[in-house]
Amino acid sequence: MEYERLYAFVFKGLLTETALDKAGRRPKGDFSEEWRIETFKRLGLQLMDESLVIKSRKMAVVYTAICSFENSVREFVAKKLLEEKGENWWELCVKKEIRTNAETRKNSEKGVRWLTPRGDSMIYYTEFGDLVSIMAKTENWKFFEVHIVDIDWAKQIISTLEKSRNIIMHSGELAPTDIERVGMYIRDWLQQVG
Repeated sequence: MEYERLYAFVFKGLLTETALDKAGRRPKGDFSEEWRIETFKRLGLQLMDESLVIKSRKMAVVYTAICSFENSVREFVAKKLLEEKGENWWELCVKKEIRTNAETRKNSEKGVRWLTPRGDSMIYYTEFGDLVSIMAKTENWKFFEVHIVDIDWAKQIISTLEKSRNIIMHSGELAPTDIERVGMYIRDWLQQVG
């Protein structure tokens, strides 16, 4: 009897969520058209060369995909090591050189008080390529092998995406074939790792 009441409660909650989504509910953190227009004005984009703004907006979509992917890999690594090694995973599972570089980066940014911190975990202060090094570390690989199977495959994906990311981050533009490669690698990773 109790199970049926719990089931009905959960089912009603799911129906409510679906109805809210169909009614146009925005996801948390989603920004509105008003926010976009106001930010556009605050940044002075209307004063800039329109063709440059258009190119940048195209690359912003690609950057969004790469940034989301990069942070999902960070969360995957941190979550896995937290589950396997506990609260001290950073000290136990990450090479000293990577920890030192991340701490230096965090301390450097901490001195700029107006700058928002990157995240609440030290893994957000690592470089994209460091994530593969953390997974590939001999003591850590057993935790990731079940998901990734081949570390060279992971290195190829991260390395390629990092190169594309760096082009965009330094105001470059990717060709359509490069964008397709980014999408292919992200899809491959997500299908393999989840």
